Amino acid sequence: MTSKDILESDIPNVLKQKPELAKDINAVIHFVISGDGGGTWTVDLTKAEGWVSPGAEGTPKMTVSCSNDDFVKIRSKQLNPQMAAMQGKLKFKPMDMGLAMKLGKLLA
Repeated sequence: MTSKDILESDIPNVLKQKPELAKDINAVIHFVISGDGGGTWTVDLTKAEGWVSPGAEGTPKMTVSCSNDDFVKIRSKQLNPQMAAMQGKLKFKPMDMGLAMKLGKLLA
């Protein structure tokens, strides 16, 4: 599993099953994933569908930065997202605790 799989397959599948998550978050978020299998993606949760696109599009409300390895570990529940954030492995810019918590529901 890579960040690309998570962002381009897993997250859209979760949103199709739980469209209320997109409405709850209602923001544009950039994911900047470093290392092998990494890249930059835009997750636009202000739209009704077609949420994820490669590259940085639009003005994000938040940018999430993480290594591919750590992102995969968070998604597969091998790494606690709160611990990853405290250890500096998962970064949010600007830090919006409310938005980060809502995002956690999507990635959990």
